[in-house]
Amino acid sequence: MAARLLLLRVFPRAAVPFGRGRARLAPTSVRAMSAGGIPTDEEQATGLERRALQAMKRGEDPYSMFKPKRYAGTKDDPHIVPSIGDKRLVGCICEEDNSTIIWFWVHKGENHRCPQCGSHYKLVHHELPH
Repeated sequence: MAARLLLLRVFPRAAVPFGRGRARLAPTSVRAMSAGGIPTDEEQATGLERRALQAMKRGEDPYSMFKPKRYAGTKDDPHIVPSIGDKRLVGCICEEDNSTIIWFWVHKGENHRCPQCGSHYKLVHHELPH
């Protein structure tokens, strides 16, 4: 009797009699995390997510996910505009409270100035990772 109660506690399905219309249940498998622990995001990531995590580990920003760096906007320290082409359209909000955006093109090569506030912008080639 004690052995049967112990079996019920350890293996609850072992004491169920088979037959008379009862289906046999397959034993359940338990995945133990104790062997390797819970996998990290880097171990589970695939595809573009894996590429992005590897690039972030190297200190790169391949998909422009990080907040852009702040530049002074002067001739010596212009705002950097990444582009995969030779020109890019830039919008400048000259004052913090201003609701108007000043749009202008920045071309490869020399620095460009905003026509209203005079901030400097420079186009830098940016290669996509894929």
